[in-house]
Amino acid sequence: MKKTVLIGALTAGGLAAGMASAASLSDVQSRGTLNCGVSTGLVGFSAPDANGNWQGFDVALCRAVAAAVLGDPNAVEFVPTTGKTRFTSLASGEIDLLARNTTWTFSRDTDLGFEFTGINYYDGQGFMVPTNLGVTSALDLDGATVCVQTGTTTELNLADFFRANNISYEPVPVETNAEGQQQYLAGACDAYTTDASGLAATRAAFENPGDHVILPEIISKEPLGPLVTEGDSDASQWGDIVRWTLNALIAAEELGINSTNVADMASSAGDNPEVNRLLGTEGNLGEMIGLSNDWAVQAISAGGNYGELFERNIGENTPIGLARGLNALWTDGGLLYTPPFR
Repeated sequence: MKKTVLIGALTAGGLAAGMASAASLSDVQSRGTLNCGVSTGLVGFSAPDANGNWQGFDVALCRAVAAAVLGDPNAVEFVPTTGKTRFTSLASGEIDLLARNTTWTFSRDTDLGFEFTGINYYDGQGFMVPTNLGVTSALDLDGATVCVQTGTTTELNLADFFRANNISYEPVPVETNAEGQQQYLAGACDAYTTDASGLAATRAAFENPGDHVILPEIISKEPLGPLVTEGDSDASQWGDIVRWTLNALIAAEELGINSTNVADMASSAGDNPEVNRLLGTEGNLGEMIGLSNDWAVQAISAGGNYGELFERNIGENTPIGLARGLNALWTDGGLLYTPPFR
């Protein structure tokens, strides 16, 4: 078989990090805006709408952080980044936070001078092909030529998969995810591989989504999450703010706090001590990270708890159509679990 496979670039990239420029809370507050790195456009996760307003699951995290820090979910400057430019943008200080479906790996965590602040989506790499190709398994792609966005974990995972299964391929490099999609739809590539969530988002944007099928194999673990730059104590505080904002959104769902009831629940202390601490009616958790005690109230009010953000942007009732799966709360059989707020 001499087929062509297309690889997306949604988890990517090598970087010689060098000396990073770490963000701090004071930087963001004095500027009055959060500079948040996102993708160049992935429907459901981060993409501008018809009016140029950024929307999506990753965008919602940026807005929650801005609300917690600045009291305004709209005080965000969104900076589109590619698989190759995202780490440079973070290291240079162009962005304060990267919220762009980026895989947490050993080398990125230890060698590049970055700090992952949690996992907001548990994913894995898959393959998509046109239905009329008649391919039912990634193992049928032996001998394929492979369009790949270079410098990505997707590229490395594909090489591992073909090697482990003793099948061959020939790489064909592409520069951007948009270029890859165009080549795929034009027939220059017969299959597309990237994170399964990215495949679902890509297929949903096609004119005829039913003409394409996502193959059953998941060939990697892709824990996706936001990251910041490591640095001194100020940078450490900034990392804590991003980490605990994400945790607050997850904990809010578990504790029954949502965008509809958060204001009422925060108006006075209730019977649940952890709810009270999270919402700032007891204790001083906000003070510990340099924020007001209603920081979590602001973050949750920006768009809702984790479950609300998931269902609104990428859930089963959206064109993306993703089930919660591993991204369900631990109480529902998923992997989402936060440390205690105390």
